[in-house]
Amino acid sequence: MSAARDAEVLEVDGHEVRVSHPDKVVFPQPGLTKLDLVRYYLDVADGALRGAGGRPMVLKRFVKGIEKEAFFQKRVPENHPDFIDTATLRYASGTSAEETVIRDAAGLAWVVNLGCIDLNPHPVRAEDLDHPDELRVDLDPMPGVDWSQIVDVAMIARDVLTDHGLVGWPKTSGSRGMHLLVRIEPRWSYPEVRLAAESLAREVERRAPGLATARWWKEERGESVFVDFNQNAKDRTVASAYSIRPLPDARVSTPLDWAEVRGCRPEQFTVASVPRRYAELGDPHAGIDDAAGSLDGLLRLADELGPAEKAPRGKGGDGGGGRRLSTMPLIEIARTETKPEALEALERWKAKHPEVVAALTPADVLVDGMRGSSSLWYRVRVNLQHVPEAERPEQGELEADYDPWAGKTWPTGRDGR
Repeated sequence: MSAARDAEVLEVDGHEVRVSHPDKVVFPQPGLTKLDLVRYYLDVADGALRGAGGRPMVLKRFVKGIEKEAFFQKRVPENHPDFIDTATLRYASGTSAEETVIRDAAGLAWVVNLGCIDLNPHPVRAEDLDHPDELRVDLDPMPGVDWSQIVDVAMIARDVLTDHGLVGWPKTSGSRGMHLLVRIEPRWSYPEVRLAAESLAREVERRAPGLATARWWKEERGESVFVDFNQNAKDRTVASAYSIRPLPDARVSTPLDWAEVRGCRPEQFTVASVPRRYAELGDPHAGIDDAAGSLDGLLRLADELGPAEKAPRGKGGDGGGGRRLSTMPLIEIARTETKPEALEALERWKAKHPEVVAALTPADVLVDGMRGSSSLWYRVRVNLQHVPEAERPEQGELEADYDPWAGKTWPTGRDGR
């Protein structure tokens, strides 16, 4: 057996890009190496740059492979090459970070070499950091929801956008859901864009009750598709077009034509299949930058709908110690460092309460990835709404009680990297 190579240097658009440990297997199931991922992004470079190029991005680095949690790096590495641009973003917390901006295929190869599997750009251009030029509609299915329901909601969202003078460009999320990207003129602030997105979500829910929901609190959504308007908040990023997602089959967030949305399935778009599709069909989103529209229609809709219903809070002026008081009978099962640990804790709890499990629907089990200081941790809760009140277990000791902030110190001026 030959020894693994330490590095391979690629010539990309006149730049040399060093790929360290090119033979490292990143996706064991299809056997994809780090160099395979770099070559994939070079094959679809124009499309990937249409989604992520020229935008500051958070580096989501899987340095230990897809089996381990990624860490989020806002600041650009100090020793970045001269073909990597930067932009300094200021966050709502008052902190700031000089973030990475890629503009060419060499930049794509460079960020992948850092361990970035998917690309997570902000919805602004580096030249104007205060005015988004993209509204993002994230159709997030609850457990128990199938693809056909997601498609139905996507079609209704497209109609709402059309009715308000906007064009939605669909792509698979690379997981179970779908994204609609909407180019807009860079004239509105982040709060205005988020308000427009929330109004869109509320109108989709109004047109498709039971199929779609704009309810922010997960336990209140039932088996519906959540139209996640909060992906338009200032600090949020989403995986952009042609991003590889950290799932075992190396699934890709793939731009679609509306005519193919209903007949496709997310799992058919992978690192193995997308370059061939791209070479044969081109990029269905090739015209997206020529379709920038106005938010005036959605903002008028916001006035017509009036203020959104606010979530109930705990007693006292601070909302019950800063915590929301749920209207649902929730109990917390576990807090863990990794998702496998969360699922193991859930199974232990289920084994102790088989009679309760029998009454639950898929949407009653809530396993949430929570943002920590630089990575995710996981919270497991169960909604007992379908369990007879007399049979509901009390909140007990957690099956696992991980503290994501244990041992952390926060120096003045931290950027939350």
